[in-house]
Amino acid sequence: MESYIPTIAASLIALIIGFVIAKIIEKNSASQVLNSAKRSAEGIIKEAKTEAESLKKEKILQAKEKFIELKSEHEKVILSRDKKMAEAEKRIRDKESQVSNTLAQQKKLNASLEKERAELEEKFKFIEKKEGEIERLHKSQIEQLEVISSLSAEDAKAQLVESLKGEAKTDAMAYIQNSLEEAKMTAQQEAKKIIINTIQRIGTEEAVENCVSVFNLENDDVKGRIIGREGRNIRAIEAATGVEIIVDDTPEAIILSCFDSVRREIARLSLHKLVTDGRIHPARIEEVVKKTTQQIESEIIEVGKRTVIDLGIHGLHPELIKAIGRMKYRSSYGQNLLHHSREVARLCGTMAAELGLNAKLAKRAGLLHDIGKVPETESETPHAILGMQWAEKYGEKPEVCNAIGAHHDEIEMTSLLSPIVQVCDAISGARPGARRQVLDSYIQRLKDLEDIAFGFGGVEKAYAIQAGRELRVIVESEKVSDDKAAQLSFEISQKIQTDMTYPGQVKVTVIRETRAVNIAK
Repeated sequence: MESYIPTIAASLIALIIGFVIAKIIEKNSASQVLNSAKRSAEGIIKEAKTEAESLKKEKILQAKEKFIELKSEHEKVILSRDKKMAEAEKRIRDKESQVSNTLAQQKKLNASLEKERAELEEKFKFIEKKEGEIERLHKSQIEQLEVISSLSAEDAKAQLVESLKGEAKTDAMAYIQNSLEEAKMTAQQEAKKIIINTIQRIGTEEAVENCVSVFNLENDDVKGRIIGREGRNIRAIEAATGVEIIVDDTPEAIILSCFDSVRREIARLSLHKLVTDGRIHPARIEEVVKKTTQQIESEIIEVGKRTVIDLGIHGLHPELIKAIGRMKYRSSYGQNLLHHSREVARLCGTMAAELGLNAKLAKRAGLLHDIGKVPETESETPHAILGMQWAEKYGEKPEVCNAIGAHHDEIEMTSLLSPIVQVCDAISGARPGARRQVLDSYIQRLKDLEDIAFGFGGVEKAYAIQAGRELRVIVESEKVSDDKAAQLSFEISQKIQTDMTYPGQVKVTVIRETRAVNIAK
């Protein structure tokens, strides 16, 4: 036990010495770290000061540049203001000089006018003197003639005038009557001859093509395939073609409803292809409709080209040819528009040749007269005016444009082609069997027109004429003045426009007359 004591003591001494050495080493290390931190802090402070100085210099430099820039702009503004003031002063000086020059010229002119007035006064005095002398001579001559003829000047003049007036009136009336009778006979005969020859030389078929709206089916089982599961097929067809498809209880038929006959024809052909092929699903429907649309567009252009070639018309714009092709799928009161336009073109050409006018130009105007009925988008412009605008746009001659725009009297006629086109259009439309219209709806529309007129005060009679294109209103002269008649015509036209649906335009004519009647007993 005693032998362990020195060992333990030595170990404690070594431990104490090691602890002391460790503390000394730790203190030295801490002082080194502290010195390093001080040096790093001094460097950061020095760097910050340097950066602050550079930033300060940069800001001062920017402030100087901004000051110089503002000073330059201010100087420019001052220079511009000075320049404007100088220009204003110059204009004022110029105006002052002009005014002074004008005043000087005015003074010279006044002096010249005064001189001329004095000269004219002297001339007038001289002329008055001469007139007095001439008057005295004339009176003395008349007195001598009265003595010789034993008649006064007034009596002789009256007798001469009466005799000449009676002879001139008799001769003039006889000549006018003979000329009018001869002109009427000749004009009527020639007009009838031209119209009859023209109609006889133009032969046309009674039945014409029309775009149908009913699609016939072999059996009613096809309706279910066209409708598809939950109606997806019929919705796809309607979305692709823009046509409403009505499937009802009608046996072996479905109805295609659309205002655009071209889209209706595309839908009909597409349905025919789908039913024939048997594959009816949305993807197939889109493919078939796209191909059919391209086919119809190509056919429209081909029909337009074939039509102008058949009629011998050359140099038409491609857009006008396309519009002519679209006429095949448009009808007016049941009459196919393309057949109607071809017929009018032939009638115009024959009638123009009979009258010694340009037959080719007349054919051109007749073919194009109804192109305003086939716009690709709906328009409120009357079809005659719209067709005239298209013709002007695509470089047609003024005579052709006027004939198109005036064939319904919406503008004034300025060439001989215009009445020819108007007459031939009426001949083609009035031919028996050419057009159809439901009689009941037609009569009802005329009655509605007349009833609208009777709804206004002071209206005595009302007549719907020209197939409902004109309304003539006869008013009581005691209740309606001339100014009120014009206002009444406008009010009736506005009432028709808001309350009725009608093709084309309706012309409202208000007639007011005053009659004075007495009976001799």
